[in-house]
Amino acid sequence: MGSSSAEVRQDSWHPFVAADYDRVRSTLLSLRRPGRPFLEWSSATGIVVMMPDLIDFDSCGIELNPSLVELACGLAVGACSNVRFAEVGFVPTGWEWKPRGGSGRHVGTIGRGRSGHLEPGCSLADSSVVYAFTWTGKKPMMLDLTRCHGHKDVLLVLHEAECGVQIFSGGRLES
Repeated sequence: MGSSSAEVRQDSWHPFVAADYDRVRSTLLSLRRPGRPFLEWSSATGIVVMMPDLIDFDSCGIELNPSLVELACGLAVGACSNVRFAEVGFVPTGWEWKPRGGSGRHVGTIGRGRSGHLEPGCSLADSSVVYAFTWTGKKPMMLDLTRCHGHKDVLLVLHEAECGVQIFSGGRLES
């Protein structure tokens, strides 16, 4: 019994797919440098963004859903995490995705809200490592966003159900 995206949104719930936390932790440990700025796009309950904070990254999570931000803040307090959360979106003001041969429409779960790129410490330009759990088809958009607004050395860590955890530097998959 499946539900279409329209049915799911009409009923005001969204399917949640948990990250492979062991793989994410292992990847983060390989990138660890104390104080390294870390940003999670669409941080939901904050579980992933707390991991780098607890191993000495300087972590910020951005999430549009106010109830998820509230939940994440409470979980962070319980975990003695210093992670910062901002109730904002990860798409910068004025940026539009221009894919080859297609529209720039943001599909599925990408929401619009106040830009997180205006929040101190939560900007893509200020982050050394950016993490996102991405849905099928969103990888090209996230790579373009990072290319347009990240600094030249930013690492984009994408977690997809199909591909697992991958690290991109300069838009290219690291081996």
